[in-house]
Amino acid sequence: MNIDKIDFVVPVYNEEESLALLFDRIKEAVANLSNTGFRIIFIDDGSTDKSWTVIEDLKAKHEDHITAIKLKRNKGKAMALSLGFKEATAPIVFTMDADLQDDPKEITKFLEKIEAGDDLVSGWKQKRNDPIDKTLPSKVFNFILSTASGIKLHDFNCGFKCYRLEVVKDISLYGELHRFTPVLASFYGYKIGEVSVEHHARQFGHSKYGFERFAKGLVDLCSVVVFTRYSDRPAHLLGGSGLVSLFLGLAILSYLTVLKIFGEEIGHRPLLLLGILLVIFAIQLISIGIVSELIVRNSHYSVRDEDFVKKTI
Repeated sequence: MNIDKIDFVVPVYNEEESLALLFDRIKEAVANLSNTGFRIIFIDDGSTDKSWTVIEDLKAKHEDHITAIKLKRNKGKAMALSLGFKEATAPIVFTMDADLQDDPKEITKFLEKIEAGDDLVSGWKQKRNDPIDKTLPSKVFNFILSTASGIKLHDFNCGFKCYRLEVVKDISLYGELHRFTPVLASFYGYKIGEVSVEHHARQFGHSKYGFERFAKGLVDLCSVVVFTRYSDRPAHLLGGSGLVSLFLGLAILSYLTVLKIFGEEIGHRPLLLLGILLVIFAIQLISIGIVSELIVRNSHYSVRDEDFVKKTI
C-alpha cells in the first residue's frame, strides 16, 4: 500500500521509561515501508513523572517526527485521543498505548486490512499478558458490547487501532467513549475490521486501569447504544417503552373493570394502583419522547444528514 505519511496518536500518562523506546520501534517499523513518513502525536495527559521532559528531548532530536500536547491535568484517554485526532493530518492514523505492550512492527497487518477496504481496523489481543482482574472484565464487556452493537469484534478496548483520516474527523470522543470508537465509526457507515496482534507484558510502571472501569463501561455502553440507534428518533425509544407500559396498564384496568362489573370489590387491590401507575408512566414517556423529538429536530448539535454523505461528484 502506497502511503506517504502516517500519524501515530499516543496518549501518555506516567510512561517516562518507555517513550524513547517506543519512538525507536515506530521509526524502525515505518522504515520497512517504502517512501512513508511518520509523525508521533504525544498527548501528555497530566503526567506527574518526567514524561514531558522525555517528550521535549525527543522533540529536540526529531523535530519533524514529533508533535506534543501537554494537558494541565489528567483528563482521561478519551480527551487525549480527541486532541490527537484534531491534530492528525496524515491519511492513515494509528492509535497505540505508550507502555510498549503494543508492537509497532505489526502495523503492516493493519495497513493490509485498510488496503482491502476497511476504514477502521481494531487490534485483537488474542493472548493477553495481563492479570485476571483485567482480562475477565474485558471478556465480559466485549461480549456484551458485541451483542448489543452487532459488531463482531473480540477486543473493542484494544488501544492499537488504525483509522482512515476521515473516520477520526467524524467521530467525537468524550468521557470514556474511547472504548467505543468502532461502534461510533460503524454508526457513520464506516467498515470495521480486526487483526490479531501480539501483546507484550508490561516492562515499566503499572496499569492505570482497575476493575472500576468495567462499571463505567457498562454505563457508557447504554449511552452509546442510545446515541447510535436513537439519536435522530428518540420518540421511538421512549415512545416504544411508553406504548408497552400503556398496553400493560390498560390490560390490567380492563381486567379489573370486568371484575367490577360482576360485583367484585377492586378498590383495595394493589393491582388497581399498578394499572393506574403504568398508564401515568406511559403518558409521561410518550410525552417526553415527543418533546425530545422536537428538540432533536431543532438542535444545532444533532447528527446531520451530511455526516452520512460519503462522496459527491
